[in-house]
Amino acid sequence: MDVPLWLALIVVGALGIKLIRPPMWLVAVLLFGGYLLADSFLAPAIDSVAK
Repeated sequence: MDVPLWLALIVVGALGIKLIRPPMWLVAVLLFGGYLLADSFLAPAIDSVAK
């Protein structure tokens, strides 16, 4: 069974928020920080580590 990455991320994120209950500001900071890092000069380094 092939599950799209975006669907797996949504499911894991929803379960993490429901089970761990982090503050919503922390979730927003992590999402916004990840978005900014993906478009920065650090993106190639992050990409090589993620692979």
